[in-house]
Amino acid sequence: MLKKKAIFAAAGLALLSTTAWAGNVRIMWYSDGVEGEVFKDLISRFEKDNPDIHVTVDEVAYSTIKEQLPVQLAAGQGPDIARVTNLKSLSQYWLDLTPYLKDVDFWKKNYGDQLDWMRPDGTDIIPGFMTQITLTGGFANKTLFEQAGVALPGKDATWDDWVKAAKQVADSQQIPYPFAIDRSGHRITGPAISYGANYIGADGKPAPLDDGAKKYISELVTWTKDGVAEKDVWVSAAGTTYRAAADDFINAQVALYYAGSWQIPNFMTKIGTDFDWVAIGSPCGPAACTGMPGGAGLVAMKSTKNPEDVAKVMDYLASTPIAKEFAERTLFLPSNKEVIDGGLDYKTDNPLAKAALDTFVEASKTTAPEAQKLPGWGWSDTYYGALVSRISQVMAGEMSLEDAYTRIDQDIAEKVKQAQ
Repeated sequence: MLKKKAIFAAAGLALLSTTAWAGNVRIMWYSDGVEGEVFKDLISRFEKDNPDIHVTVDEVAYSTIKEQLPVQLAAGQGPDIARVTNLKSLSQYWLDLTPYLKDVDFWKKNYGDQLDWMRPDGTDIIPGFMTQITLTGGFANKTLFEQAGVALPGKDATWDDWVKAAKQVADSQQIPYPFAIDRSGHRITGPAISYGANYIGADGKPAPLDDGAKKYISELVTWTKDGVAEKDVWVSAAGTTYRAAADDFINAQVALYYAGSWQIPNFMTKIGTDFDWVAIGSPCGPAACTGMPGGAGLVAMKSTKNPEDVAKVMDYLASTPIAKEFAERTLFLPSNKEVIDGGLDYKTDNPLAKAALDTFVEASKTTAPEAQKLPGWGWSDTYYGALVSRISQVMAGEMSLEDAYTRIDQDIAEKVKQAQ
């Protein structure tokens, strides 16, 4: 052991950057909330049942995952397992767990929908699983709807149904904005897919804007020009800069807000008992009623010296009972299909948050195939960036809608050309 430490020190490498002896597994982990404590508790139970395997959890800032982990991996170092969000761009470093897993069919059945998000293109490896799924979706200020005497639209309500209802509420209660959606190409993509959009061409490259995408973009621009959708959040920034409208919803300035499941803890904390709010899933378009999925994954590294032990840890964490407990205690949406189908008992006393989480779990069952593909598609960010920058120019009166369609296609084509 001392000899190995000396070798690492001489190489100028931190000990946490590698595992070089059997029976040790090192995990690099970041947290957004309480999930780190939950994760360490689950790992401690694994170690009690597997005394021959010692697991070290290195808790780091998210910036370490984004900035330092890629450097370590490029140098052939790094942990055995890591929790990451840049799943596709680093996928050449992921280990194929397939030869070491206890039940490959279990993994394919319960985690198969997201495996392409983390695989190198053209492969069928199993590198890990999503620790949680995020999903875009809407929130309504239930108190404002009740005060206005406007019924919340039902389960299969369309975008038009919800926007019209929100406008009735805003007019009645004299609030500034009926509806708001984050300034984000990702955020408007679920609605666009619901209108029939498909960004991916037959050759896997970006396709030009189709009629479905144009239809939703046109609707969003019209709602903005008519004062139905909040304009400020879109025209207050330039380029691809992200802006959220969460504060306007929290301050009861918006009746209907389209964001995603990650806002639930934020609303629990900042809204408190000021008003009642509900998650509504994603309103329907002509083609689907879908949000956009995303999340963080736990992946194994090719550089590990102990793939069998790593696989035992991953099998344990991915198992249905442990995945269910992790989701319930962290208030995350699970990716395990058995957990979703079996229902969850989220560990919170806040009935609004619990109901919202249940709504998002149910909404995840109707995620369109086109939406499932985008997190693992290499051109997603390029498409999102072109959408948000040009649409905001239309909203600001700097460009016509038809010109924006042309420029979006040109922006994307130029990025593809540069990459080639």
